[in-house]
Amino acid sequence: MINRRNLMLSTVAIATLGGIGSAQAQAWTTQPVMLINPFGAGSAVDVVARLIADDMTARLGTPFRVENRTGASGVIGTESVVQAPADGQTFLVGSSGSMGINPSLLPDLPYDAREDFIPLTHVVSFPQAVCVRPDMNITTLEELIAMAKEKPGELRFGSSGEGSTAHLAMELIMADSGLDMIHVPYRGGSAAIQALIAGEIDVATEGLPSLPGQIEARTVIPIAVTSPDRSPNYPDLRAVSETIPGFDAAAWIIFFARAGTDDAIVQTMSQELVTSVNQPEVAARLAEIGAVIFGRSQEETAAFHRSELEKWARAVELAQR
Repeated sequence: MINRRNLMLSTVAIATLGGIGSAQAQAWTTQPVMLINPFGAGSAVDVVARLIADDMTARLGTPFRVENRTGASGVIGTESVVQAPADGQTFLVGSSGSMGINPSLLPDLPYDAREDFIPLTHVVSFPQAVCVRPDMNITTLEELIAMAKEKPGELRFGSSGEGSTAHLAMELIMADSGLDMIHVPYRGGSAAIQALIAGEIDVATEGLPSLPGQIEARTVIPIAVTSPDRSPNYPDLRAVSETIPGFDAAAWIIFFARAGTDDAIVQTMSQELVTSVNQPEVAARLAEIGAVIFGRSQEETAAFHRSELEKWARAVELAQR
């Protein structure tokens, strides 16, 4: 027989726990939420973060604020999230550089990208374009591969720097195609593109959204995008994956929570991020800046991030040979 007194105590306990859960949810939705961007204002990561922060503030009535904590290739801002309480008030706006490449490129990070963070949502990716000089008279990746195989160790490719997404994307293309080209690092993607235009190098990889002026003027010739599919803004430009099946080396943005954050907050934040990037006004602005919307679920994002860590680890190993 059920003891009436125990039943009453259990009912009170359940009600009390329910009250705690409600208070926690209310606190999370009313207190300011910080979105930490480890890179400078005006960067692609920053633009995306602020679009999402503005939308979530307007929809949820909670202040979502982007804070730029720059330095050490994104390490300073990323570490600050690990040092913050796991209370759902601080999230990381992670990129393929800070949370995909750095864990393999920088051996002494003060955090573990796998263990110290919870991936929330892969919000967008930015295709990169493999470009060549107009006087090379090639228009496809297949033609570049053929030329590079005829001239092993002669062609020079430029990037925005050692260990950058642009550099490592080309390392993967070379490895998967059996090519040998010389890497020439520059201080930024625009410098690499200017070097390509000046004839100092033969190939350069840069974010597609940065190139409309050069593409229109035909000072560079894009021959492929590194995203798994063609860019909606350049539907006639083939993807590398059409030549190398399964290839994907796009730059991405994923939001992360600190490990230990309550799962209810994790799931709610993930769902709200998906809602934000699919809001018509936000989606239109993202399309304008060349972003491809993904809005993956938390589970899909976690699996995607694990695979990205493995891919970029391989790319770093290739670059260091």
